[in-house]
Amino acid sequence: MSLSFPAARASRWPSEPDFWRLWLIGAVQFSVRWIDMLAVGVFVYQKTGSALLVTTLTLLRILPMALFGAFIGAAADMLQGRIVLLLNTLALLATSVTIALLAYTDHLAIWHLAVATFIGGTTWATDNPLRRLMIGRVVGTDRMANAMVFDAGSNNASRMAGPAIGGTVLVTWGIGGCFVLGALMYLVAIWAAIGIRYRSPPPSSDRRGLLKNVRDALGLVRREKQLMGLLAITIIFNVFAWPNLSLIPVIGADNLSLDPREVGLLASMEGVGAVAGVLTVYHLGKPAHYAKLYIGSVMLYLAALMIFAALPYAPLAGLALFITGLGGSAFGITQSTLAFQSVEPAMRARMLGLLSVSIGTGPVGFLQVGLLADAIGAQLAIITTCAGGMLALFLTRPFWREITTKTS
Repeated sequence: MSLSFPAARASRWPSEPDFWRLWLIGAVQFSVRWIDMLAVGVFVYQKTGSALLVTTLTLLRILPMALFGAFIGAAADMLQGRIVLLLNTLALLATSVTIALLAYTDHLAIWHLAVATFIGGTTWATDNPLRRLMIGRVVGTDRMANAMVFDAGSNNASRMAGPAIGGTVLVTWGIGGCFVLGALMYLVAIWAAIGIRYRSPPPSSDRRGLLKNVRDALGLVRREKQLMGLLAITIIFNVFAWPNLSLIPVIGADNLSLDPREVGLLASMEGVGAVAGVLTVYHLGKPAHYAKLYIGSVMLYLAALMIFAALPYAPLAGLALFITGLGGSAFGITQSTLAFQSVEPAMRARMLGLLSVSIGTGPVGFLQVGLLADAIGAQLAIITTCAGGMLALFLTRPFWREITTKTS
């Protein structure tokens, strides 16, 4: 299946008010997610000293994508997206308020954070097949690439600011303060969700059931090698690459002797690089080159993480994380864009659902890197995992030609 990309950018700034409402909801949820991940990671490691438990908490944030992603994608055309977004954000608000109250009354336990993390992951599982599907429909196929640059930009900016803010708030007001901040931010997202005017089209009269929709999507992937390659590379990124970021608090504390605020600043360097990557892709990247960028960004990400783990000096480690962010932002922008534009409109929700399932394989990676970190130390765990990712990526070479020729 060949794709046609616009030769020129129709508009650098999407003009639809609903796009900006959807963008704001995503920006808030991204920001709170990164604040929470840093705060929970530091809190759990300080309480338990277990790198495995730190990665397990992050695992619970990704697991719902694997469990529910395909079904959410199959059901997306049957749901009213704005209602789901509003309910999601209300659930996140209630969760943040509950954790803050438990923290300030000295009743907060690790299992409370585990439940909260799983709830947050469940709402995250709807992001690709619902919120980003709505963005694509609001702005149109031709401007999906530009829209994803802006949406990924907010995600990456939150990766820059979130850990730094989370570390500072954690030191100043404790973990309860982090969740109070999250609750206040969710109020902004609720306001944006209430204002959405877009209505999802009525479901097709051909209602064949969720399982039939899932089977149709899987059948399409089996027939189209470029789709198989896109999902395979997404799985590699989420099993061998991204889970290593969960060990930044461990590397910062044990190998670089940093306090929580400094760990937050170190982690934010990945976000700084991600923002720089978004700006680079936006001003210099051409949609016709997104397929090559999709593959190359994973290589860069893995290599930079290996260097990060080996460096004994915090400023150099921060520079390596900056480069990691460059690769991560390019991957994030191209991933959703290629998945959206690689299939006909009727299959987009289901394809984005399968993309969420592929992202949901991350728990395997978090468990893997956590066990390795407890067994051989965080540094060697990251290096070993990334080396495995490089090998797995090399094994996908038969798909590279299909991806680059059929998506250009």
